[in-house]
Amino acid sequence: MTEQEITNLLRQRDKDGLQELLLHYGPLMRYVIAPILTDPRDREECLSECSMRVWESIDRYDAGRGSWTAWLTAVARNTALNHRRAAQRHGDPEELDETIPSPTPGPEEEILRKERSAALKRAVACLSEREQILVYRKYYYLQSTAQMAAELGMTERAVEGKLYRIKQKLRKKLGGDFYG
Repeated sequence: MTEQEITNLLRQRDKDGLQELLLHYGPLMRYVIAPILTDPRDREECLSECSMRVWESIDRYDAGRGSWTAWLTAVARNTALNHRRAAQRHGDPEELDETIPSPTPGPEEEILRKERSAALKRAVACLSEREQILVYRKYYYLQSTAQMAAELGMTERAVEGKLYRIKQKLRKKLGGDFYG
């Protein structure tokens, strides 16, 4: 079944669309979720949640803004990160301390975070395509160095070396204030 047929089924709210989604794109979603969530039960729960998010937000997918797989992997990644954050937040209730300040950033911190994020995106866009792939795999999809090396036909040391040089380029481009 094609991507277009699957998205059409999902848009028509046909339950076969969910089955086809999991059949054809389940492995891709698992691949994105796996480095973020280590517990197999959490992974399966997240995959179910991810499928439901795709079901609920299929109307937001716009082929003109990006490919189906890019949208789908972003949904899977964000769902997995949200799942991990929720698990960390809802840890042992006895560990909660009322003297700890709120983890939510204030307005100034949020503006700084957005400015830094935009600057980082511009700097990454200036890298070569191969360098961008390494950056996204390591820091966006949270893949291990071993996994990247195996899939890209490189040694772990070569991957680490390239990432180190990329980080040096980014530091130079972004300046010391970015890290201060």
